[in-house]
Amino acid sequence: MDRTRHHAGTDSSVGGFPLPGTGGPAAVAVPAPDSGHQRWAGAPSAHRDTDRSILLAYRVRAGEDHNVVARSADGVTFTTLTVLTPGRLGAAMVERPALVRTGSGAWRLYVSCATPGSKHWWVGVVEAATPEGLGVAPVTPVFEGDRHTAVKDPVIRRRGDRWEAWLCCHPLDEPGEEDRMSTAYATSRDGLRWQWHGTVLTGRPGAWDARGARLTSVLPDGRAAYDGRASAEENWRERTGVAAPCGAGHGPGSAGDTPLLAPVGDAPACDVRYLEALPAPGGGYRIYYEARLPAGSHELRTETVPAPGQVPASR
Repeated sequence: MDRTRHHAGTDSSVGGFPLPGTGGPAAVAVPAPDSGHQRWAGAPSAHRDTDRSILLAYRVRAGEDHNVVARSADGVTFTTLTVLTPGRLGAAMVERPALVRTGSGAWRLYVSCATPGSKHWWVGVVEAATPEGLGVAPVTPVFEGDRHTAVKDPVIRRRGDRWEAWLCCHPLDEPGEEDRMSTAYATSRDGLRWQWHGTVLTGRPGAWDARGARLTSVLPDGRAAYDGRASAEENWRERTGVAAPCGAGHGPGSAGDTPLLAPVGDAPACDVRYLEALPAPGGGYRIYYEARLPAGSHELRTETVPAPGQVPASR
């Protein structure tokens, strides 16, 4: 896959959304761990620290999964701070983590954990005073799912004393069909005890996202990126779509409202998955995403997407 060409340009209503190919050239932030299928680096969650360095939490799969928390001064070259393995979390596998800083300055990592011997997933949280401490902090379940639903791949945002979560839910009612997915929404005052508001984004029958929709990033204006696919055969080959709030007053942070989202356009916006968009201090975004290589492995890439009128950065 050409690292400079991912944007499909399929619908004018995605204009201004920070998609791959709409800014500077792509750079590899984390290379694929090996060649071949199920050899992945990706599923990123980015946070900008007070010193403007970028912390990135992501998943690596290479025989065994693990989550990594790393720091970078330039957003491209990262130094590993800590690693969390499935065994340390009581999980068979891990997937996308979500990195958040609390109002008191502590760090939280919300982790996706597969229940051993089943198709069930749950989300837990580890908390520490430093990012390095996340690797040894105890895990506490916060979204446990149930025998009917697996919960994973959280996107967590804190806006003052209001916490919001978007979670990928997989129904477990039909054996062999557990790859189906939708996105649910929850809110909290402390990021630990959550009120569930139900499904806010689904795929569309007969469309490219018919098998499901997994939200991966939310912009301040309420628009979102999501992963979708048409069939079970496209599992692990999701593409990115754009979704928009349905009606006035439904954007993220709207008190008392559940932010329902609707897919935009009839085709995916780009051929990547797990797109994360981190606002830049001077406007625009630094984006991270998981991209396939010809041999089947996935690498984690980054680009800068300028605000309107800005000049794209060199990488």
